[in-house]
Amino acid sequence: MTLYLIILMAFLTHVGFAGSRLAVPLLAVDHGGGPFVVGTIVALYAALPAVLALPAGRLLDRLGFRPPLVFGSMGLCGALLLPFLWPATGTLYFAATLLGVSFMVFQLAIQTLTGAIAGPSDRARNFSLLSLGYAGANFSGPLLAGFLIDRIGHASTFLALALPLVPVTVLAATGSRWIPPVHARSESAKGGFLDLLGIKPLRQTLIASGIISSAWDLYQFFMPIYGRSLELSATAIGSVMSAFAISIVLVRALLPFAVRHTGEARMLTHSMFVACAAFALFPLFESAWALAAVSFLLGIGCGCGQPLSLTMVYNASPRGRAGEAAGMRITVNQMTHFFIPLLFGALGSVAGYAAVFVVNAGCLAVGGWVSRRYHAGR
Repeated sequence: MTLYLIILMAFLTHVGFAGSRLAVPLLAVDHGGGPFVVGTIVALYAALPAVLALPAGRLLDRLGFRPPLVFGSMGLCGALLLPFLWPATGTLYFAATLLGVSFMVFQLAIQTLTGAIAGPSDRARNFSLLSLGYAGANFSGPLLAGFLIDRIGHASTFLALALPLVPVTVLAATGSRWIPPVHARSESAKGGFLDLLGIKPLRQTLIASGIISSAWDLYQFFMPIYGRSLELSATAIGSVMSAFAISIVLVRALLPFAVRHTGEARMLTHSMFVACAAFALFPLFESAWALAAVSFLLGIGCGCGQPLSLTMVYNASPRGRAGEAAGMRITVNQMTHFFIPLLFGALGSVAGYAAVFVVNAGCLAVGGWVSRRYHAGR
């Protein structure tokens, strides 16, 4: 029962968050923002989470799951209401910052809780089911946001995206009835983040997770801009991005079976090469159908990354420090989220859209090659 409540909360929360990743850039573009302005706003999703995720993980290990779940869901709801009340570019800077912090806190708690309620043999299955909830929301959020923007406008869309956060907050507030307590930190588990980085499997997983996460984030940030440059409607852009989400749902449904035959580390390596191929193909197409097909391919590569890295990070973390290890993973991911929109937003403004896709494809190729060499030598 606890697992299904977790998945429901993750789904409802991520619908609003994923929808904002389309609605925020489109509102900025609608108000005249170019790639660098939009990239700066999107980068704020990751600015504070990159700094706060590690201490938030340590705090979670001490306080438990309920306080961060309540804070995260309430913060997300409030952040989505800001553009509804004040639909201006300036508001988006603050809203993106609050969205990033609130979602980081909520995500950290929900992911650590998913690992805590399962033993090692069931942990991969639990994370796969949680990731399916995220994937369903990644499909529903952009599609819903694009549909609503074309019909009721940007401001009212943010109000609609905030509504699912209300039942999530209620479930989190009553969490003492169904959320288990955290494990106490043992003396052997104490130490700083450098101790965690000294665990080689954990360190390698964090690097691979950051590479996959940067590809995902670049797609979420850049596809609305690229679609607008091709004069696609908000509904068409939302449909393209939903193809990415559909692919993630399918690949995560099959992931537990694939891992049994291939192994988690090797699957993570293969996913980087698949994502590399997809980014190399994007500049070759301009129609919504073709872009949707390439987005589907990208979803196969990116869709493996989250559940695999979550499982590998949790399994490699010392007892009593799972929240801190998860916080490190979020820190690495958020650092890439912060710099990638700024870097590639500037690159897109100077060198054009094709350069953004090609450069990111090269980064994924290098990451896959390094990961393959590391795991081949084990």
